[in-house]
Amino acid sequence: MKVVYLALLVLVPGIAYGHTVDSVGEYRVEIGWLNSPVVSGETNALEFLASPLEPGLELEEQVFKDGIEGLRKTVKIQLVYKNETITLPLSAVHNSPGRYYAAVNPTVSGFYQANILGTINDTPINLSMHPPKVAERAFVEFPEPSDLELEQYIDEQRALAEDIRNLQRSVDGLGAPLAGIEYAGIGAGIIGIGMAAVALTRSKKS
Repeated sequence: MKVVYLALLVLVPGIAYGHTVDSVGEYRVEIGWLNSPVVSGETNALEFLASPLEPGLELEEQVFKDGIEGLRKTVKIQLVYKNETITLPLSAVHNSPGRYYAAVNPTVSGFYQANILGTINDTPINLSMHPPKVAERAFVEFPEPSDLELEQYIDEQRALAEDIRNLQRSVDGLGAPLAGIEYAGIGAGIIGIGMAAVALTRSKKS
């Protein structure tokens, strides 16, 4: 069994950019992300293509043509990330025989494994294939990363806490102590900053 990784954009008819090609029995199978580049946190889909192998050609010379219909109920994709798995049903692409997709939202960046399970006509299929890496969402966001609102909230809370401290200094200058409710306001502001900072740190690590 020979696997072809199409990591570079090549001008070969019938082959999609960033897809992986393999074979099982007399069939050529191809898998990849429907939308590229694929980033975490965005709805995407794994694209699956199946077609007969053309006799006399090496795997890297094979192209998708004469796609095989009727695999929606006989083939499934098991998507694996580290120790977590999910089984995704296939949907047929309208007016494009042999092309299928399985919708999924990859929430974490990194490498995923796609296990192709089932049968193509009477041929059992149990292949482990590897679509291109899922990129971290922040790397391609524009003009600002999605954490901008949280960072702005932290800045606002810090400004509010500073205003309360200035008020405290003014009151202290007049010789009048702050009431308990003012101290509670200061404490709430500090707690708010801490909670927002923790949330921001966790979001950047995920």
